[in-house]
Amino acid sequence: MSEQSEAGRRWIIEAEIMPKQGVNDPQGDAVMSGLKSLSFDGARRVRVGKLIRVEVSASSEDDALDQGTRMCERLLANPVIEEFVVSAARIG
Repeated sequence: MSEQSEAGRRWIIEAEIMPKQGVNDPQGDAVMSGLKSLSFDGARRVRVGKLIRVEVSASSEDDALDQGTRMCERLLANPVIEEFVVSAARIG
């Protein structure tokens, strides 16, 4: 058996994590202030979050998404103040 079939297919999980609506976002405020000082007057609102990429082995896209969701729930995101969206792309 090949290494890939034993371990499953490889996937890149992307977790986009953002502050929940109504949660203070000082980084977003600082970026907005900077944009205004640089005369980007069209900027209306800034929220700063994070994008985390993790390479995993999984048998299917659903399995990869499930792993990513569990990672966010248990470590990558703070469910009290953050929300997240997980996506998966096959790489192998």
